[in-house]
Amino acid sequence: MGVLGETLDILMFVCVCGVLLAGFPVAFTLAGVALIFGIIGWGFGAFDTAFLSAMPQRIYGTMSNEVLIAVPLFVFMGVMLERSKVADDLLDNLGRLFGTLRGGLGLSVCVVGALLAASTGIVGATVVTMGLLSLPTMLRRGYDPKLACGMICAAGTLGQIIPPSIVLVLLGDVMSAAFQQAQLKQGIFSPETVSVGDLFAGALLPGLMLVGLYMVYQVFIAIIRPESSPPLPPDQGLGYLAPVDAFMKIAGALMPPVVLIIAVLGSILAGIAAPTEAAGVGAVGSMLLAGLKSGRGRRWPIYLASVSLVGVLVLTAFVDLRVAREVIPTGDMIGIVVAALFTVGLFVGLIVSLWYTARNGVLGTVARSTAKVTAMVFTILIGAAMFSLVFRGLGGEEMVHQVLSNMPGGAWGALGLVMLVMFFLGFFLDFIEIVFVVVPLVAPTLLILGIDPVWLGVLMAVNLQTSFLTPPFGFALFYLRGVAPPSVTTADIYRGVIPFVIIQIVGLLLVVVFPGLATWLPHVFFG
Repeated sequence: MGVLGETLDILMFVCVCGVLLAGFPVAFTLAGVALIFGIIGWGFGAFDTAFLSAMPQRIYGTMSNEVLIAVPLFVFMGVMLERSKVADDLLDNLGRLFGTLRGGLGLSVCVVGALLAASTGIVGATVVTMGLLSLPTMLRRGYDPKLACGMICAAGTLGQIIPPSIVLVLLGDVMSAAFQQAQLKQGIFSPETVSVGDLFAGALLPGLMLVGLYMVYQVFIAIIRPESSPPLPPDQGLGYLAPVDAFMKIAGALMPPVVLIIAVLGSILAGIAAPTEAAGVGAVGSMLLAGLKSGRGRRWPIYLASVSLVGVLVLTAFVDLRVAREVIPTGDMIGIVVAALFTVGLFVGLIVSLWYTARNGVLGTVARSTAKVTAMVFTILIGAAMFSLVFRGLGGEEMVHQVLSNMPGGAWGALGLVMLVMFFLGFFLDFIEIVFVVVPLVAPTLLILGIDPVWLGVLMAVNLQTSFLTPPFGFALFYLRGVAPPSVTTADIYRGVIPFVIIQIVGLLLVVVFPGLATWLPHVFFG
């Protein structure tokens, strides 16, 4: 019956891919196909229905997982920043700052893509926003449509790898469970852990490296083909403004998202907050920023709240604010009182921001979008749990372990096979399905073979980002096609992203050859 179970596993996986390509909803496809094959396997005696009794516990564990609470918070932060026109200000001012240089608009798109990735973490929103705002401008200024489309798609997918990324949050949770499972199989009953914070730190340098490679390519193209990247006329840059005015414009556009990024990522890397807590900081910060952008009334409560938020973070870093202690030193008591005052100021500013955004209709839209995305993620997670239970019940876990363990080349051969399979699956499946379905099946075996979990997680994230860009099924290409003007053909988009796919592969190989790119920062920050 082992051969029958393995055959049913392979057929089940193929059937899921086929049904998804037919357009059926992901979550119901995963759960429905798994249930059908579970019944077939039970009928032939190859599946024990006792596996399905673990389903309620899986659902409860998912809903009570503190790490996954970061998902709706980061989604809320990203959607709120998108609706508050932060991207508009960034593209406008950075475009005018760099635009007078040859290739300057392309460089500004790359920088804005990195900033939006670090502040929103949502690929579709970034690609669509930059496609609507910057693509018409680049075409109007004489940019090669292929270069413009390729740069926008590539910069938009940086949200896959630059933290705080929804991909890294989900991947970190799955990788943590896989790492503990691998250690238990090796007889290590006091397993080490890998956290979402480790993946955030590990992905930072590879993400910035990709940004640098994109910018080097833009400069290279501007040198060898100047007609593809013409500069803006001098009177359309910021040079006509007084230096102080130009500085204020750039600072006004850059400071809000940069401060928010530092508050979120800095609190995680400094050990002040866990990713879920940092996500709460990001959600509150995005709400305050949206209040400043949309409010027409008094702004001093929002400024007060912003200062209070920073003050609470600083106090948390240097003062023990726990009140459930028998003896509290005088210095700590003063810090607790100051923190309480900061909390009041933050509460007042948050109420004002909520009023402004609700009055302008932004809050309702953001809440609905957040609820939809969060419901989709968790429903897919539940469907993936059903799929993995049936897959394991049919003997698929042992089959995967045997295939990877017996690959020529040992750990490197197994890693290469997994990376290749994930790359091709990225053409058809969203990153959520790959993270929840594929990674739990292959990661434990790879980790048993001695592969570092943080390095593996970063490689998977970069690989998924590459598949987002690759024709003909890359999701980023579809996002841009949906908002590109009729003058831009699908062939322009496909041809434009090819150089960036090559850059992605080069970046992936650099992380493979130099694992320290992914493992150095986690060791620095977390030991």
